[in-house]
Formats: sequence, structure tokens, C-alpha cells
Amino acid sequence: MSSVATIKRNIVPPHLEVKGGRPLSGILKVSGAKNSSLALMAAALLTKEKLLIQNVPQLTDIEVMSEILRNLGAKLTKTNNSIEINSESIHNVELPYELVHSLRASFFCVGPLLTRLGEAKIPLPGGCNIGARPVDEHINGLKALGAEVEVINDVVKAKVSTKDKRLLGANITLKYPSVGATETILMASCLASGKTTISNPAREPEIQDLAKMLNSMGAKVFGAGTKRITILGVESLNGTSHCVIPDRIEAGTFLIAAAITRSPLIIGPVIPNHLSAVISKLKECGCSISQHGNHHLKIIPREISGVDITTSPFPGFPTDLQAPFMSLMATAKGSSKIKERVFEKRMQHVLELNKMGACIYLENNTAYIKGVKELVGSNVEGGDLRSSAAIILACLSAKGNSIFTGLEHLDRGYEKLEEKLTNAGSNISRKFDQITSHSSFSNKIISEDNIDTQKNAA
Repeated sequence: MSSVATIKRNIVPPHLEVKGGRPLSGILKVSGAKNSSLALMAAALLTKEKLLIQNVPQLTDIEVMSEILRNLGAKLTKTNNSIEINSESIHNVELPYELVHSLRASFFCVGPLLTRLGEAKIPLPGGCNIGARPVDEHINGLKALGAEVEVINDVVKAKVSTKDKRLLGANITLKYPSVGATETILMASCLASGKTTISNPAREPEIQDLAKMLNSMGAKVFGAGTKRITILGVESLNGTSHCVIPDRIEAGTFLIAAAITRSPLIIGPVIPNHLSAVISKLKECGCSISQHGNHHLKIIPREISGVDITTSPFPGFPTDLQAPFMSLMATAKGSSKIKERVFEKRMQHVLELNKMGACIYLENNTAYIKGVKELVGSNVEGGDLRSSAAIILACLSAKGNSIFTGLEHLDRGYEKLEEKLTNAGSNISRKFDQITSHSSFSNKIISEDNIDTQKNAA
């Protein structure tokens, strides 16, 4: 009886194929800031006049926010990376669950809806599964401004009961400098009656960008980026034109891409003081970084050594770059320690990096890393937006080929990533559903000895 050899075949979902180990060169272009764009789009609800936002990245999160605004009655016109928003005829006070569930930034609409329509109904928001991100600070801030807020069956219902339907200025102190809560209170208080102060606010550049646009619309916001923001309420806001700041997280990801591939690169446009903590750590681990022209940075990696980082709110090391930096440390000389202090479920990349031969031991929210000579290509999957970026960087530096799945996460925050990386010399391509043999790409298996080595790195 003859036997027939068979090859196991699998259906591979849309994915990226990466041939690693290639140096990068040239310029990596940084898009507009996603996190800023989302808040600015919500702020368009504050005015009946047209608002033009430029340098908006083309991302799935932007598409979801666009659909939310249309659902509320706004009219949007898109041209390349510009969006014109006309909110004159908004009428719907309730956001659809299916859209809100996939985008946490949808909650930014609550303040503008309260000020324009006197009422808002928003399901508790979703987004990446990286840990608890309660909206308590948002709700407490709105209550302090005079809104009546209750949560029923996971739906936040808020309304303004004053005769003139205006919120009232208040002194608000945040328990934690939440970016989302700061932006929610900032937008809600612009049209409130009287003076509002926010103590212990988030100081991120995205807060400053929002305040800048609000002021160009006629708001009176002072102190954005400092430990105390003051808002003097006005009767109405005008339309304006505003250009979104460069995405500091994408810029930081590209700087780390240069470091992990040991490639000199030019990154821009950037605002260097938005990246001070990241630049400091890259210099500490062995990179030379200098200003290149007015809006670009030049990075020249040398021998990369392990350094420790702890994430914290701005101006500290950003949590959004913890995962990419861990990929770099996995290839560094010596040991390092990375402590995540912002979100408790932001270590989803550790298992995937270890599949590629990294030596990382995780204890609660602290990763102990012992650098290895090289990573090896593997079949890997992203579990959230920033872990996906970290894994892509690892694939770029790895020996051999990798398949990355998880594009639904990556496409939320990186505009045309594979196109940008290809232009810089990488071999990375997007593929759609296809059948592949089991042996198409290597999938490194961690031996018991390697697991023991990870534990000893602690």
C-alpha cells in the first residue's frame, strides 16, 4: 500500500510579509497626529460654522469618528488629508453602540453635544484592550460643570437642566492627569458660563493642539501644557482652519525603527520637544540624534546597550512607545528593565517577541530583558495598536521571514506604514486572504533552556 505525503495548508488572513535583516535609509515621513485629530474632529461639534482640519492621517479610527459625526447630523467633505466639517445641522444626541464600541475617542463628543443640544447619550467606549480606562474623571468633570449624569446599562446619559441650557464654570481637580478627561472638560467648558479651572490636567502636546484650535475658534483657553488650565466661557465659537501637529508616537516609532535596524535615517516632520523623553533614552542607549533642517531629526545608531525605562504621563516616557522600545531592548547589548505604570494590560507583545527568540521575563507590569544577538523571523500577531508596531519593528530587524497578522490594530494608528517602510528600503508587503503551506515561513520554537534563560534575566 503506497503512502501519500501531505502538506498542511492554512488560510492566512490579511497580513504583512516581512523579509527582515535589511538596513533602512533615506527619510521616513511622519503623518499628522491621530490622537490629536480625533479630539479636533469632536471639537467641530462646538460650532455651527465650517471647520477645516488639515494634515489628518488616513486611518480606520478617523473613518469611525467620521461616521459618528455623520450619524449626529454633521456634513463632512474629505480631500486627501484634509477634512471640512459642517456641524450646523446636528440633531442626534445619541451615538450608535457599534461605532462607539470600537473607538474610545468617541466619548469626546459628550461635551460638545451637551453645549450644543443640552443632552447626550453615549455607550461606554471601547478601543484597544490594554487595561482599565474608566470614564469616571470625565463624568465627575461634567457633573462639576453642572451636568446631570447617570450611567444606565452601560450608557452614559447626560443633560443640562439650566434655563439657558449652559454649563456653569467650576474649579476641577483631576485625580489623575487623564488626556481624555482633560479634553472632555476643556471642550465642555469653552461654552460654559463663567470661569473654569482644571488642576492636574494632562499636559500632552495633543492637549496643547486642541487648545490652540479652540482659541482660533474664539475660545479663551490659557495654560494648556502646564499644571493648570483656565477657561473663560464664551457665548459661541467660530469656524477656523487648523493644521494637526505631527504624530509624536509615529515619529518615535520611526526613530526606534532606525535604531533596531542599526540604520541612519532622517525622520520628520517632528516637534523635538514632544519627544524629549524618547530622544533622551535613545541617546542613552547608543544613538546619535541631531536636528536636520527646521523640522526633521537625523538619527545614527551605534552599538545599542540596554537601558531602563518607566512609562508615565507627558513629559515622561510615553506608554504608547513602551512596546516598540522593548523590541529595541530585545536586541541590545546587556540587560534592561521596562516598567509600565499607565496601563495594566500593555505587555501583549512579550510572548510574540519571545517567539522570535527574544529573552524577556515578565513579572506583573515589569519586563526584564536580556538582549540577544539577533531575532528570528516567525509567524506573529499583534494584540493592540502599539504592540503591533513593536512586532513589526522586530520583524524588520529579524533574520529571515515573518508573517504578521493583526492589521485591524495596526491600521488604526499608522498611515500607509508598509509603503513608508518600503520607500526606506525594507522588504514588507501587504497580502490578503490566501492559502499557504505550513512550511512557508519559519516559526521559531522556544526551548525549555531558553525559557529558563528568560527567568534568569529577572
